Amino acid sequence: MSALAPLEQSVLPAGIRSRFVDNVNGLRMHLLEAGFEDGNRPCVLLLHGFPELAYSWRKVMLPLAQAGFHVIAPDQRGYGRTTGWDANYDGDLASFRLLNLVRDALGLVFALGYRSVAAVVGHDFGSPVAAWCALVRPDVFRSVALMSAPFAGPPPLPFDTARDTAPRPAATGLADPGMNAALAKLQPPRKHYQWYYSTREADADMHRCPQGVHAFLRAYYHCKSADWKQNNPRPLKSWSAAELAQLPTYYVMHLDQNMAQTVAPQMPSAVEIAACAWLPENELAVYSAEYGRTGFQGGLQWYRCATNAVFTCELQVFSGRSIDVPSCFVAGSSDWGTYQKPGDFEKMQSTACTRMLGCHLVDGAGHWVQQEQPRQVSELLLSFLRQQAGLGRAS
Repeated sequence: MSALAPLEQSVLPAGIRSRFVDNVNGLRMHLLEAGFEDGNRPCVLLLHGFPELAYSWRKVMLPLAQAGFHVIAPDQRGYGRTTGWDANYDGDLASFRLLNLVRDALGLVFALGYRSVAAVVGHDFGSPVAAWCALVRPDVFRSVALMSAPFAGPPPLPFDTARDTAPRPAATGLADPGMNAALAKLQPPRKHYQWYYSTREADADMHRCPQGVHAFLRAYYHCKSADWKQNNPRPLKSWSAAELAQLPTYYVMHLDQNMAQTVAPQMPSAVEIAACAWLPENELAVYSAEYGRTGFQGGLQWYRCATNAVFTCELQVFSGRSIDVPSCFVAGSSDWGTYQKPGDFEKMQSTACTRMLGCHLVDGAGHWVQQEQPRQVSELLLSFLRQQAGLGRAS
């Protein structure tokens, strides 16, 4: 089979190009870049989430490049035109664990000739990858902007337990199956979307859904955006079934429904679709063409690692460490993602990030903040970057 070609220039804004970098931690990595015309620019690395692509950054790349940065946005492992990853549900799951995703980012930066970058910016599931980049290699990732998914710090190791004979839970949070059991006992019964995304059937449910990938993505993006007026997020009191049940069903689903069935009733009307300036049909078609070709399993592997206690325990080696480089947080004010893990937003600001320069909740945006309100996001990122020391290309 012939190698994939770059994205056609016709789908990209002028000034952004698509190309490949080979031999990045076993990947042939596809990336978009802007500000590549001259050398010696400080680099900014943009990491997308699910179900997104490098293309998700198209609206903020040029403003960053015009401010003097070399802007890099890869299709991450499991996504888009990046190849070399295992799409088999029974394949190499370990390659999708967080520390190997950090290795992907580090390998790309080094392959491009940078010893360090001015900032790593992560959105959605790209946010924890960016956070771990900054925590593990602060010498390379000199600042970090987290978007739509707060970082609460590494998972803790049990402390001062030598005299404690009481049994302790083996896992907490998403790696604890007890929460899913508690959600299933609610009326009506519910389930957490990340556990659902970890199931064998999730990929086919979305990739082969009756409405088709394009309509599925339209409904999914719509109901997590500010266009869906039922999004009125607020902090939750605790990690408990009763509190999590307050989340919309795209986060805490009905037990008997898959994700395509969950979002189908929220499909916007033809009039609403025509009015959607932040994601017109021709731009959505870029996503639907890529996911129609690849399916969703590559991105779903990330969720399987998040719900696997083995991979969570691996991260405990960093227990007690914090992000000590300059950091900021940006999300839409209509985004439930800020609060979906109770307490994380507060921990991020109090302990996980010791040099937090600002938390910004952008009006008129839901979960897809850099697409829904790109001007405001660009301004916030540039303001953050101007506070950092520019770091140029290695000689």
